[in-house]
Amino acid sequence: MGCEITTRDRAGVINPMYDCQPAGAQYAGIGLKDAIPLVHGGQGCSMFVRLLFAQHFKENFDVASTSLHEDSAVFGGHMRIQEGLLTLARRYPKLRIIPVITTCSTEVIGDDVEGNIKYAKDQIEKEFPGREIYIYAVHTPSFKSSQVGGYTECMLSTWKDIAKQKAEPTGKVNIFPGWVNPGDVVLLKHYLKEFGVEGDIFMDTEDFDSPMLPDKSIHTHGRTSVEDIKASTGALASISLARYEAASTVDYLKNSFGVPGHQISAPYGIANTDALLQKISEITGKPIPDSLVHERGIALDALQDLAHMFFANKKVALFGHPDLVIGLAEFCMEVELEPTLLLLGDDNTRYKKDPRILAMKDKVAWDMEVVCNADLWELEKRVKDPAKKFDLILGHSKGRYVAIDAKIPMARVGFPTFDRAGLYRHPTMGYRGAMLLGEQIANAMFTHMEYTREREWLLNTW
Repeated sequence: MGCEITTRDRAGVINPMYDCQPAGAQYAGIGLKDAIPLVHGGQGCSMFVRLLFAQHFKENFDVASTSLHEDSAVFGGHMRIQEGLLTLARRYPKLRIIPVITTCSTEVIGDDVEGNIKYAKDQIEKEFPGREIYIYAVHTPSFKSSQVGGYTECMLSTWKDIAKQKAEPTGKVNIFPGWVNPGDVVLLKHYLKEFGVEGDIFMDTEDFDSPMLPDKSIHTHGRTSVEDIKASTGALASISLARYEAASTVDYLKNSFGVPGHQISAPYGIANTDALLQKISEITGKPIPDSLVHERGIALDALQDLAHMFFANKKVALFGHPDLVIGLAEFCMEVELEPTLLLLGDDNTRYKKDPRILAMKDKVAWDMEVVCNADLWELEKRVKDPAKKFDLILGHSKGRYVAIDAKIPMARVGFPTFDRAGLYRHPTMGYRGAMLLGEQIANAMFTHMEYTREREWLLNTW
């Protein structure tokens, strides 16, 4: 019994688990208000990413492209950057932020992105005197890292370009949850409101779940403004909930402006949510409100109804973003599920030394394997191994065919999720998220029991 931490032993990737760095940078970019990311690369580098966003959220998002062609590979794509930036400035008079996101092709070509941005800024200043647009490079070659690294890079580049001086004290708390759904952003805002604490969630993606208004307009955009980013330098403290997607920006605020930074585990499950609320209480001096104690009790009661009877000793395979996978593994252990396989899908060497994984390694009383730089072929190979038996898969929709082929129930969580309706508006974090996820897991198992007639009699006696 024990935990083994390994790395994929193949050079090639079969059925990738993550998307590329530019995809992550674009997700961070669309979380900004009055912003349109400009992807410096081929048309597909933005088109296919926008398709992913549309599949997941069932909404459309503005992402521009320099749309490089073969001639740019020979002569460089610098003119496309300049033309793209000027076109955006002319077409969108309220535009305030343009992250210029590089791709593998433009990084290989070696385009001087910063130099072209400076030239375009000068041209914009001549054409629109006094107008300020924050334009900055986000270097995200897709031949290394993943959407996780791209999200991180865009966040840090955004803060470095916009947050350049110390703001007056705001008394607010900065919360950086990483790549999460609108439902999680709404939940975190709810916690701050119950505490009576002012704070900002970066990025604020609540409006990704956009209303359809009486005038038939649809407002799908990020809420994080230039003013919010500048004010973050005067915050009471910053809390990073994602070690691999948010910590570098929190460190920047700490090192550059003296904003105290706190790294805690992503609040998946009861114990991690307890830690978040305790940290907010510690920072602000306010006690945890009774309303949240009540929410905790509701979640505990709901999970207790399921844990021992249905979840005990069930083997789980998890894949997705590292902070999500590790947090879900900790949640599984709380409800008597056994996280047996954890797949982390890029070349980040820090995963093997993650203190949360090392802590689980000391706790597990079963065989657990953590595979770094994994792909979905690693999942398929293991769940079809006759020597292993998995009772559940937790991950995003790209693993659905593995689950179907292996006849293993699967609960959808993470990005992208496109074969279940509305999951993006439900939290996975917090007490409510733990309760909803527990019930989703149970319902996946119940449906599987019905179709396979395996221990179906249990459902009649429950």
